[in-house]
Amino acid sequence: MPNYKEYFGFKSEPFSSSVPAEKLLQLPSMIEVKEKMLYAATLGGVMVVTGDVGSGKSTSLRWAVSHFHPSSTHVMNIVATTSSMTDLLKQMCWAADLDVRAASRSFLIKTFKASVKAMVEKKMSVVLVIDEASLLRSDIFAELHVLTQFDYDSQKHLTLVLAGQSTLIDRLTFRTSAPLASRVICKSHLSSITLDQTWEYLSHHLKIAGCKKMIFSEQAITAIHQGSGGILRKANSLAKGAIVAAAIETKQIVEAEQVRIASTELII
Repeated sequence: MPNYKEYFGFKSEPFSSSVPAEKLLQLPSMIEVKEKMLYAATLGGVMVVTGDVGSGKSTSLRWAVSHFHPSSTHVMNIVATTSSMTDLLKQMCWAADLDVRAASRSFLIKTFKASVKAMVEKKMSVVLVIDEASLLRSDIFAELHVLTQFDYDSQKHLTLVLAGQSTLIDRLTFRTSAPLASRVICKSHLSSITLDQTWEYLSHHLKIAGCKKMIFSEQAITAIHQGSGGILRKANSLAKGAIVAAAIETKQIVEAEQVRIASTELII
């Protein structure tokens, strides 16, 4: 089996998830997430980002927060789980560089909010991003709004960004989630990309990996788009798998047949 990177002249791993933020292709959905996050940060409100599995939510968030200057905005990133509110609060405190261990929920809330207030007093904006928020338990949605309340709700010190699958919106429509939902000032949904955007996406990632020419045929690009349904993560898997298949068969151009072979290795 030939080394597919050497075979096609790649200088780095193609279609990697660790592409630096400044090198990411600026898709319209990513630009929308960035603009709305900047808007939410100016008002100290709650923003919701939704999309199917693999649609690029985490990548869009990473690109959006890269536009905040660390000297003026403190961004805290955590990944939600199905654990308790106490565990979530501990994650928030750790993201704020607070050394907390076993403690009551009220103490954790007080400590976290005091840290946020201290940052604001230093003229910094504070943004808390909770990825995979659709995993959060219903009782947590009922309590999260407490974190955004300062000085009898007269000050908007904390911007909260919730990102997750489309079911996140459903969770926010529950009666118990109403206090938090009422604080949402903008939302963004990441849809699947078009065929033209798939071509642009593949071309862009080939270039940043060091491949100077388009190695996918028109039929292969169509097959990747149709096979992925315009979902970026699956497009990455199909493209990379097809490249490996083409290298094995010593093909200079990746055809639709290699995309079909790659698709047999995927579960969904």
